[in-house]
Amino acid sequence: MSNFRELLNNTKSGIQEVDTATAEAQLAAGAALLDVREADEFEQGAVPGSVFIPRGHLEAQVEGRLNDKSAPVIVMCAGGVRSAFAAKTLGELGYTDVVSMAGGFNKWKDEGRDWKRPEVLSPDQRNRYSRHLLLPEVGDEGQLKLLGARVLLLGAGGLGSPAALYLAAAGVGTIGIVDMDVVDESNLQRQILHNTDRIGERKVDSAKKTLTLLNPDIDVITHDIRLDASNMERIISQYDIVVDGADNFPVRYMLNDASVKLGIPVVHGSIFRFEGQVTVFDPKNGPTYRDMLPEPPPPEMAPSCSEAGVLGVLPGIIGSIQAVETIKLIIGFGDSLIGRYLTFDAADMEFREYKLRKDPTNQITWENREQIQVVELEDQCQPAPLQAPAG
Repeated sequence: MSNFRELLNNTKSGIQEVDTATAEAQLAAGAALLDVREADEFEQGAVPGSVFIPRGHLEAQVEGRLNDKSAPVIVMCAGGVRSAFAAKTLGELGYTDVVSMAGGFNKWKDEGRDWKRPEVLSPDQRNRYSRHLLLPEVGDEGQLKLLGARVLLLGAGGLGSPAALYLAAAGVGTIGIVDMDVVDESNLQRQILHNTDRIGERKVDSAKKTLTLLNPDIDVITHDIRLDASNMERIISQYDIVVDGADNFPVRYMLNDASVKLGIPVVHGSIFRFEGQVTVFDPKNGPTYRDMLPEPPPPEMAPSCSEAGVLGVLPGIIGSIQAVETIKLIIGFGDSLIGRYLTFDAADMEFREYKLRKDPTNQITWENREQIQVVELEDQCQPAPLQAPAG
C-alpha cells in the first residue's frame, strides 16, 4: 500500500515537468496556463491570462474551458504537487500536450515573473450570479466581463424593455438608455419596464427605477435626448455595444454610420405586427445595416407600430434574443448572428434565417472610417453620403 510520497513520485514519473523559465517561454509561444489552486489562493495573486479551475472541479469543468485537447497546456498550483496530479488527470481525459510547472506559483512569484492580484467576484456577487458561474462557458471570467461591460440601449420601449431587464439581471455593469419620450398608457401593453403608476414619467427615469430595483449592482445612465447627427458619435462612443430598438429610419442610418466609424457592434432588432427580426452588425467583422438596406424605403412603405399595431408579447421575444446576442458578444462565446438575419413569425410560430453579405458598392465601411461623416437623412429617404474630410 503506497504512502503519499510514493504516490506523488509515481504520478510525476508518468507526466512531464518543466521549470518556471521553460513555462514562461511556452506561454509566450501560445500555451494555455491552467491554475488549479483554491479560490482564496488565486485571489491573492495569479499569472495574467491563466485559466482558473480549482483542483476539486477540474474533471467537471476543464473540457468546457479548454476545448482543444491537442493544444499545449501548462498546469500550475502553489508548489507543484497538485499540478502534477492534475496533469495526470488531464492525460486520462485525453489531453495530449500537458506539463506540470515545478515550483508552482510560489517560485514564479519569488523569481519576479509577471503576476497580479486578479479582479474577483464578491461573495454577494457569487451568490447572485451563481447560475452563470456553473456554466463553464461563462464562469468567473465571463461574469467579470459582463460586470465590466458598457451597453447602450436605443429606446426604453418594446424592444428595449426585455433587453434591458435581462442585461441588468445578467450583471452588465453599465447600461445606458436613450429615450426622450414619456410613459403612456398605450405603452403598457408591451413595454414592461414601466407600470401604471409611472404614466407621465420620463421613460428613462422609469427604466432606471426598474433596473436598479432588479439589480443594484449595476450603473444605469440615462440620456433623455433626441439622437441626431450632432450627438450620435459622442453618446455611442461611451459604450462597447449598442442594442438598437429604434423605430425610425433616420436614427438607424445615423447609428449605422457612427457605429461603423467607431467600430462598435450593433445588435439590431425590429418588430411589425406579428413579425420580428434580429441580427448583429459588426463593422469590423461582417455586414452592416447599409449592406442590408442601402436606402430607406419611402415613409408610406414603412408604417410604425402605432400605425399598424404589434402583438404585445412579440417584442419580448425579439428583445430577449437581442439580450442573448449582446451577452455572447461580451463573453465571446457561441455563434453570433453576424452575417445572419433571423426572422420570427408569431402567427405561424416559425423562425427563418437568411445570410447577409457585404455590399461591394457600399462605401461606408470600417476600412473607410476616416472619411465617414454622420449627417441627418434628407427627407428621411436618402442615405447619408460618404464625404471627404474638410480641407
